[in-house]
Amino acid sequence: MTDSTMDDSPAALAATHRAAFTQSRPWTEAEFGDLLSDRFTYLTGDARAFAVVREVAGEAELLTIATHPDEQRQGHGRKIMQMWMHNAATRGATDAFLEVAQDNLAAQALYSACGFGLVGIRKAYYPRPEAEAADALLMKRELP
Repeated sequence: MTDSTMDDSPAALAATHRAAFTQSRPWTEAEFGDLLSDRFTYLTGDARAFAVVREVAGEAELLTIATHPDEQRQGHGRKIMQMWMHNAATRGATDAFLEVAQDNLAAQALYSACGFGLVGIRKAYYPRPEAEAADALLMKRELP
C-alpha cells in the first residue's frame, strides 16, 4: 500500500482520520506527529489507508486504522490489517490487540475475519454526541 507518491505526513493522516471517523473525535495532526515520533510506534500504509501500531515487549496494539472514504470498499482495510500484523510479527510480536466500538459493525466484521476474538469490554468508553457512550470491545489474536 505504501507508494512514494502518496502522502504519509501527520497532516495527511489526520485529514483521512477526520474524513473516516464521523462518530468519534478524530485524531489531530499533532497527535499523529507525537505518536509517529515514538520509537515503539509505526505506520503501515499511507493517507489512502493506514494503521498506526505500537509494539512493545512482544505485544502489538492497533492504535487506529482508517481508510479514506474515497478508497473504501476496495479491500484496503483487509490489506492494511494483514500488513501491520506481518510487520508486528517480523518485529517479534506474538500477540496482537485492538479495541473497537460496539456500534462499529463494519470494523468488527473486518477484525473477526482477520482472526481477532473478543477478550473483554470497557463499558461506555467511546463518547457519542447526542447518544449514549459506546462500549469498547477488546479483541486479541496470536500472530504467526
